[in-house]
Amino acid sequence: MRYGRWLAALAAWLFLLSAGLPAHAAPAAEDKDAPLFINLTSDEGHRTLMAIGYGANQLQRGHPLTLFLNDRAVVLAARGNEARYPEQQRMLAKLVGSGATVYVCPMCMKQYGVQQADLLPGLAVSTPDLTGAALFRENTRTLSW
Repeated sequence: MRYGRWLAALAAWLFLLSAGLPAHAAPAAEDKDAPLFINLTSDEGHRTLMAIGYGANQLQRGHPLTLFLNDRAVVLAARGNEARYPEQQRMLAKLVGSGATVYVCPMCMKQYGVQQADLLPGLAVSTPDLTGAALFRENTRTLSW
């Protein structure tokens, strides 16, 4: 009998302690200056606008931005493609002017016939060291398109 009362008292005490706890975990606080690394592989108009636009919005919110153009996305970086990607190229120029870093994959450039001399001003041919430093910077968040 004493054991039953003790168990009931313990259960009541635990219930009272838990009553003040939230029913769900609170969302993690936003890291206001966490770097963002966007990996863009597409040359499709809508996808590229989404990726570049999302990066621009986060850059405006104070997140340092690195945009890595690889696979088919390297064609966005070439001056000769301004007729096909006019809005994307304007956005890339604005990103660079606002402090973003835009790297272009050299193997992909070779695959799709993009020369270093063709790159828009401010865009850089990537290296493992450059990309790695941006990708593995502390608190970096990543997205892919």
